[in-house]
Amino acid sequence: MPADVSVIDLAKHYRVHEKDAGLKGSLRAFFARRYRTVKAVDGVSFSLAPGERVGFLGPNGAGKTTTLKVLSGLLHPTSGEIQVLGHTPHRRESAFLRRFTLVMGQKQQLLWDLPAVETFLINKAVYEIPAEAYAQTLKELDDLLELGPLLRKQVRKLSLGERMKCELAAALLHRPQVLLLDEPTIGLDVTMQVRIRDFIAEYNARHGATVILTSHYMADVTALCERVIVIDKGHLLYDGDFRSLAERLAPYKVVKLRLPHPALGERLADFGELVSNDGLNAVLRVPRARAGETAARLLGQIEVDDVTFEDPPVEDVIRDVFAGGLEARA
Repeated sequence: MPADVSVIDLAKHYRVHEKDAGLKGSLRAFFARRYRTVKAVDGVSFSLAPGERVGFLGPNGAGKTTTLKVLSGLLHPTSGEIQVLGHTPHRRESAFLRRFTLVMGQKQQLLWDLPAVETFLINKAVYEIPAEAYAQTLKELDDLLELGPLLRKQVRKLSLGERMKCELAAALLHRPQVLLLDEPTIGLDVTMQVRIRDFIAEYNARHGATVILTSHYMADVTALCERVIVIDKGHLLYDGDFRSLAERLAPYKVVKLRLPHPALGERLADFGELVSNDGLNAVLRVPRARAGETAARLLGQIEVDDVTFEDPPVEDVIRDVFAGGLEARA
């Protein structure tokens, strides 16, 4: 089965003008302009099978949004071969534009002073959606997102969460096969984040849509994506299973203990790396490969009220990636 998204050696470089401050700097820039090349994306390759949900991770400035804009055809690549649903995005062919959507959490397409349903009708005309298909899709989106009275309220009077639901509905009226989602839950409260994640998962399940998701909320990624692509400074650092990434970067388990007596904490260092100990509560790190053996020794030699073995927090793993931990282990 051909890939929905294929990216080979994608590069996007910008030529940026640099100017010193003050009148002297302005005069110098007028007669002898200086430029430098910014490599926003540099030699990135990956492919996505139909129906995949992939997390696209990286720190600010890593090149995530630039990549999504190239995939959507908003930017022309400096070099590389890019195919989305069999189309070259920057050609902006009509058949391609009808089959994907780009949702950016910090941008909006809804008309600010009109009800959201007015934008929906505009999109219906732009995408030439038949009336019957429009009504059916709108009902489906209404059921999934509980749009209800939101559709007839002025967009500027909607809360951020309500507006995001309407943004997603507007972007999906034409039932796209590829969803490029750039921070779709940014700024939303925890409850609304969960509802948006559930909606994306349900849409993917119903229509087999391919999803690329960027987010700084790791809960979005862990809930929706088994595969992650990590980039930094325009370069691909990792492409694969998220669990494998966690095991590669954090080859340890976190052991949390509740002790009946503070004196017992003095013996914990014999079982692993002691992260913290306030007397009755302690945290250890133990090698993942010896977690079972360590648990048996620990419980056989130390009296505990409670003990749990956990994987390290996903935020710690990603922080290690961004800090160069992945490159150091490569």
